[in-house]
Amino acid sequence: MVPKIRGEMAKFKEILSDINELIVFKHSVFALPFIFTAMITASAQVNGTAWFGWELLILGVLCAVSARNFAMAFNRYKDEDIDKLNPRTANRPSVDGRIGRTNLQIFIAANAAIFVLVAYLVNELAFWLSFPILAVLGGYSLFKRFSELAHLVLGLSLGLAPIAGAVAVTGEIPLFSVLLCLGVMFWVAGFDLLYSLQDIEFDREHGLFSIPSVYGEKATMFISAIFHATAVIFWLLFAWAGGLGAAAFVGILLCGAILIAEHRIVRRDFSKIDRAFFTLNGYLGILFFVFVWASL
Repeated sequence: MVPKIRGEMAKFKEILSDINELIVFKHSVFALPFIFTAMITASAQVNGTAWFGWELLILGVLCAVSARNFAMAFNRYKDEDIDKLNPRTANRPSVDGRIGRTNLQIFIAANAAIFVLVAYLVNELAFWLSFPILAVLGGYSLFKRFSELAHLVLGLSLGLAPIAGAVAVTGEIPLFSVLLCLGVMFWVAGFDLLYSLQDIEFDREHGLFSIPSVYGEKATMFISAIFHATAVIFWLLFAWAGGLGAAAFVGILLCGAILIAEHRIVRRDFSKIDRAFFTLNGYLGILFFVFVWASL
């Protein structure tokens, strides 16, 4: 009996490991700080305090996680034909058979349903916005097959998180959330350009649309820098529209310094793209949240 239980537990852990590898859960650190930044800013405006309550905290986490699960799984599902040809992605669970297409379809549908249901529990506007949000989240996987603007669609997918956070607290879409959305959109699009440099030759060979494959490395670095400068400008406008204190502006300038460091790392050595992409951007989101919180 005991060996059987241990075997089942080992199998369950293996399934969880495969799902984690599929959706790369640790990358949720990119979106979560910004949804909570919008929520504490909105709460400070309407409630006079940054704390928005346990209920919205739990619902916010469920929305963010289910939305990201849906987006990542849908992307893996649609990209199976591409991923199996790319040495960098050929060992993904959705490609090597560890997670079958039927199970992937169930996972996608389940997370979409959870997202809509939780949005319904938040408020009416959140519920109606959940459908176009899911369309945008799934749109990236289709967009990159015919337009190099897919980088911006990916950015918008994460950028919608602050708008969703503000809607959850206020029941409306305040200006500061739109500005924060645009900042996140250009930030994500900028670092996705750098990340896409890894696949520049593969994308060219297989006719995939990306700015690196269409315009080359130097142009990509320049466009990425423009995107990141634009992101900082929108973040500063967010701090102004949100009525935030000096700490927020200091934090945003520090985030700008992190982006400059990121570009220097990638310019010196493309093999350091993973370090710039995951480590520095993870710190950036957390830093942004902490300084905004301190400014309220």
